[in-house]
Amino acid sequence: MDALLDQLSQSVTRARTVEELTRPLLELLEDITGLESTYLTVIDLEQGVQRILYARNTRQMRIPEGLSVSWSDTLCKRALDEGRPFSADVGQCWGDSQAAAALGIQTYASTPVRMTDGQLYGTLCAASADRHPLTPAAEHALALFARLIAQQVERERMVQQLLQANAMLTAHASTDSLTGLPNRRALRGMLQQQLAQGRRQGSTVMVAFVDLDGFKAINDTHGHDAGDRFLVDMAERLRPALRAQDFLARYGGDEFVVIGPGPAAGPAVEAACQAFGRRVAEATRGRFECAGATIDYAGASVGVVAVPPGDTDIDAALRRADLAMYAAKQARLARRRMAPAARHAP
Repeated sequence: MDALLDQLSQSVTRARTVEELTRPLLELLEDITGLESTYLTVIDLEQGVQRILYARNTRQMRIPEGLSVSWSDTLCKRALDEGRPFSADVGQCWGDSQAAAALGIQTYASTPVRMTDGQLYGTLCAASADRHPLTPAAEHALALFARLIAQQVERERMVQQLLQANAMLTAHASTDSLTGLPNRRALRGMLQQQLAQGRRQGSTVMVAFVDLDGFKAINDTHGHDAGDRFLVDMAERLRPALRAQDFLARYGGDEFVVIGPGPAAGPAVEAACQAFGRRVAEATRGRFECAGATIDYAGASVGVVAVPPGDTDIDAALRRADLAMYAAKQARLARRRMAPAARHAP
């Protein structure tokens, strides 16, 4: 008995998963009950199916792992419904059970595996093709092992729920709630990765700063609902303009940033920046239907810089792109002022 208790203690303390706990418990259960097959099942009440999750078979009887049977025909359901957890004469008690007959079960013992809220997870069972008595110690072991398995299942579920909650919090912390785009925090992380990659590969990283000219007027004229819709639609217009390796984020307010790998330092960099900027700027032009308002938008101001290999200063890269955007904005304003004068020139 001391050896069994020591084995049980080691199984419980070392187990990190349901499987790591269950398999040694099935071995212990075989020693305690003297029955040739021990197994853990899971039950899907909605689908009406019971499946053998883990099994240990030591003699003639084979309870195959993965076997699925109709829950309504199982000995486990009959035992639960009738309050009969053990029978040494299955043929007499449940002779019409096709599953029992197919497996050749003559002696059967089981106990439900229930969660703390009463939910039925499955059953812990022992069976044999021969008649065999069940001692009080074996009954106690079945109940104890079922509780231990239920606790491990709940621990795994709790860990999974915590991981999912953490993933949701992480996604929320890095996502702009209005547009669904990555936010400034996510942008900084991605820019750091791309700058590190540029350093390793000897290539530049292009950073395009996008400012939506006239956005305040849209809000003032059409209302904030239209303004919000305009931002959402702008995000949707920008997405198709990206290359597979580009990254788009809402920087804040009416500003977006697009980053992506550029060519190695050299004469191709300037042309690549111009093409990058044109592609982004063209995506911002067009007609927008926003909360009942029709907006014919002339496009955003876009400034693009190429961060050279080895430069890993995120803030400096964003400041340079912001300054390039401001220069592009001033150039657009200057062209607009000159346009009326050109039309009225003699």
